[in-house]
Amino acid sequence: MLKLDFHPSGRHFLQIPGPSPVPDRILRAMSLPTIDHRGPEFGALGLELLAKVKVIFKTTQPVIIYPASGTGAWEAALINTMSTGDRVLMFETGHFATLWEKMALRLGLEPEFLGLPGYEGWRAGVQANMIEDRLRKDTGHTIKAVCVVHNETSTGVTSNIPAVRRAIDAAGHPALLLVDTISGLACADYQHDAWGVDVTISGSQKGLMLPPGISFNALSDNAIAASKTSNLPKSFWAWDEILEANKNGYWPYTPNTNLLYGLNEALDMLLEEGLEQVIARHQRWAVGVRTAVEAWGLEVQCQEPDVYSPVLTGVVMPEGVDADAVRRLIYERFDLSLGMGLGKSKGKMFRIGHLGDCNDLTLIAALGGCEAGLKLSGVNLKGSGVLAALEYFSQNRPHHVN
Repeated sequence: MLKLDFHPSGRHFLQIPGPSPVPDRILRAMSLPTIDHRGPEFGALGLELLAKVKVIFKTTQPVIIYPASGTGAWEAALINTMSTGDRVLMFETGHFATLWEKMALRLGLEPEFLGLPGYEGWRAGVQANMIEDRLRKDTGHTIKAVCVVHNETSTGVTSNIPAVRRAIDAAGHPALLLVDTISGLACADYQHDAWGVDVTISGSQKGLMLPPGISFNALSDNAIAASKTSNLPKSFWAWDEILEANKNGYWPYTPNTNLLYGLNEALDMLLEEGLEQVIARHQRWAVGVRTAVEAWGLEVQCQEPDVYSPVLTGVVMPEGVDADAVRRLIYERFDLSLGMGLGKSKGKMFRIGHLGDCNDLTLIAALGGCEAGLKLSGVNLKGSGVLAALEYFSQNRPHHVN
């Protein structure tokens, strides 16, 4: 049993799929003195932030910034576009899709949950054909929105959002498309405008490399039009007042000033590196980690190679091995935090995050802790994942290395 004052030497290895480690550069920005959130200096910061964040979402449309977690942005997306009793079509890909469905119920909506049956549904991405078939049957257009998770953090699956948009269009259906990319943004390719998304939901603590506490709604013209007739109660989350205040770089309430300093720095870091390069390094890290899992002779949670996540990899344990016990041993022995299995995958797998402020050696160290912990737990490994990942990383250089 660990004591609450457990503080080992060296830096803790935080390899959960978010919150991700915060770079020193961002921490320094957040430590600057707090300024007047009604003064001219803040207004200039606000305008700069609101312009730069659009680049990350790949949109020319407004992006709302909330002082809240991603859960708040989920709620904001629903209550600004829907009315009491509206039907929403949601697709089950994992734990976070189920939580969003639960929220829709609590808000007085009528969610319909599509998905593949059982545990196997948590090992695959969104099936766009199922959405199209369901929408074609909705000839009265009673379904008002389709809600899907882009990168399902609980499973390591990154679904094909353009295919969902094509499915809605092929069905000739006017439903809005709401997408959660809380863990996908700034890790996986995401294009709010080009993919025809109406509301994109995201958060600060994943690819943006910030602490939790900022969330986002990127909007479309159709979403803004829907918000003008939505009758669900809203005040703090209401888009209209925020959009009006944002015109001059301000918010209608007290914003989280120092986190916004951090966001500004994070956006600069991403834009200096270039989004294509950011996405490429996440893809490369993901292949390296999957190479290690394959060398161990273990299964990856995601069973569809086309939708492997660049953000995290779920590692499935052999029958009879408690993944939570393995994860706990790794934490206690090596000060390495891994993501636990959630919902239907609890006890069956653990998750290795490879996102944000990370590098090849960070991952080699994390894989070393996993490999040692698996062996100490009595898991029979086919080979060394660490050596396999080292070989992959050494033979496949980052794009910025000549």
